[in-house]
Amino acid sequence: MIKILVIGELCIDRFIYGNVNRICPEAPVPILNPIEIIENNGMSGNVVDNLKSLYDKIEVVHWHQSSKIEKIRFVEKKSNHMIVRVDEGEIKPIDQLTFLSPKQRKTITQSDIVIISDYNKGFLPDSTIIEISKLSKLILMDSKKKLNDELIENINFIKLNEIEYNNNKELVDKNIDKFLITLGSKGAKHNDILYPSTNPQDTIDVSGAGDSFAASFILKYFFTKDIGESINFANNVCADVVSRKGVSLPNKKFKLS
Repeated sequence: MIKILVIGELCIDRFIYGNVNRICPEAPVPILNPIEIIENNGMSGNVVDNLKSLYDKIEVVHWHQSSKIEKIRFVEKKSNHMIVRVDEGEIKPIDQLTFLSPKQRKTITQSDIVIISDYNKGFLPDSTIIEISKLSKLILMDSKKKLNDELIENINFIKLNEIEYNNNKELVDKNIDKFLITLGSKGAKHNDILYPSTNPQDTIDVSGAGDSFAASFILKYFFTKDIGESINFANNVCADVVSRKGVSLPNKKFKLS
């Protein structure tokens, strides 16, 4: 049984799908008639769900804020065109993980894998991330923060997308062995090596793709200790996930045994 600790902000992803047949007479905007609502765990919750879908013999502990965050997407169903996204629960500061109890510290040290899913909403101060990383055996961080040397010193892998890479380019270029840069349909880069997607797909929905990459990469790496093989596996998982609507979980064919 693999013990995995996931730490980071949790949200509810709600997709309200509908038909658009006319334009609003009061303003030049489409009128959506809702026909279907789909909800799932988002942000760090999506990482947890991806892990559970990829491997059965795991025990996942999930630390997240207590306050509620929702991302509500209004989508025209036929085209899968998002009309607007409404985010709720982010105006007031959320509770922070500022102190690690002896029990929490023990959980970290006993975990085979720690994943920090930091959406930079306020739950994880830098000082807490640094403390967690010092206690971890194997740790991956997916972060929206502006990073620095101290923050990443004890982290094995940091996953960034292309925009996040450009915001941290100088730091990444000094520590290229730590960073996994996801590049959409082009694949992912590590240590200045591009790992192209072997199965690039027409993107239907990118929602949650970064969570899928993080979960699939670190699980595969835990078993193989091979970075290239793990990136290729994660690329294939993501190609599948983005080809379907909404926040999708990996296909059963990717389940690890």
